[in-house]
Amino acid sequence: MHLEGAKCSFLLCLGISTIICSVIYLRTNMPTEPKLLEPPSCRPFSTKCKALLPSIEEGVQWNRHDCQMENYILNSQMQCSNLTRDLHFITRPLSREEEDYPIAFIVTVHKELELFVRLLRAIYMPQNVYCIHVDEKASLEYQTAVLKLVSCFENTFLSSRSETVTYAGFSRLKADLNCMKDLVKSKIGWKKVVNLCGQDFPVKSNLELVRYMQSKEWRDRNMTPGVKQPVTMRHRTHLQHREITGSHVALKGLGLTKGPPPHNLQVYFGTAYYALTRAFVDFVLESPIAKDLLEWSKDTFSPDEHYWVTLNHIKEAPSSNIDGDWSGDIRAIKWRDQEGKTHNGCKGHYVRDICIFAVEDLPWIVMRNSMFANKFETNSFPEAVDCLEQWHRNKVLSQATVPIEPSWLLATQSNSSSSHFHSTAGA
Repeated sequence: MHLEGAKCSFLLCLGISTIICSVIYLRTNMPTEPKLLEPPSCRPFSTKCKALLPSIEEGVQWNRHDCQMENYILNSQMQCSNLTRDLHFITRPLSREEEDYPIAFIVTVHKELELFVRLLRAIYMPQNVYCIHVDEKASLEYQTAVLKLVSCFENTFLSSRSETVTYAGFSRLKADLNCMKDLVKSKIGWKKVVNLCGQDFPVKSNLELVRYMQSKEWRDRNMTPGVKQPVTMRHRTHLQHREITGSHVALKGLGLTKGPPPHNLQVYFGTAYYALTRAFVDFVLESPIAKDLLEWSKDTFSPDEHYWVTLNHIKEAPSSNIDGDWSGDIRAIKWRDQEGKTHNGCKGHYVRDICIFAVEDLPWIVMRNSMFANKFETNSFPEAVDCLEQWHRNKVLSQATVPIEPSWLLATQSNSSSSHFHSTAGA
């Protein structure tokens, strides 16, 4: 009897021990959710940021939280909620004013994953809607990473059709139109659409964009800065061109001329960037005039620099701005030929006569207070993006009418306390 009892106790203990060991083994060997491992030190904020960020002082240690952003997105298997938190995306509307005026964004990208992520989180608000066009020639790794990030947001999606974009080619115009076709199907009742490229960065906060677009001057008008086509630009639409896919645009034959534009339209020349009402987008997609101009533009040079502004100067177009001229401060750009006239020179370097901004260019950008600035390269002048991002996020959060969540901060000071918001608010 005692022997049977001892035997049962032994088997019971053996069973319990086996279960405990199995649990320990499984917990030890099961794959865990990978976490972002920060390097021992991040690139420090440049002391040249002091002009924009007076809180940067000697002896103060700033801790940035996204030093391995690119590797993080490429390798992370984290849940979307953790990914968006750790990448510091703003997850709630910051004011009722912004919530009542959702904006649509078209972003065309093909390189510099880190810069794209930093751009997206700078412009991201949950009430807006975002169409991301990834160039067909972008690497598979890049496309996969963008898809992974975009899929974490209900209001953000990839364009249903991707183009192999060629500089100054018709494909660049098609990329925007592809996104427009997707955006008109969105359930979000966006008011205006703005287009961006991957090397842009915002200067105005989302609240400031809303107020600017609703100002008396622009409430019922499109922004397509431009003028009647100058003689010096006539060759763009007078001669036939052909697109060498993914490479460049060249003249077709020995200077073959084109016929006149359809519907006796006056061709305008301007910026490829815009802010357009929803009614105008419907007109672009449905009007025979817009479709005929699009067909005529296929063999022109850089058609996106005449298409939008030309349509915005005809009476039939909703929200048209016939007397618009160069009005509408959409972009802060330093053109080489404007040096000494509109700006004090490029502190970075020129590429295709456009300045790639360095940190010393930032005071000029902030003073201009355009909607966005173009262009940035994190490989060439990373400090410029660091500093502008820090300044922009600080401004965005300072304007918020809701409590600030800690995850919205991109950088904190090691010796600061939570009570010092303005010194800890990050980029």
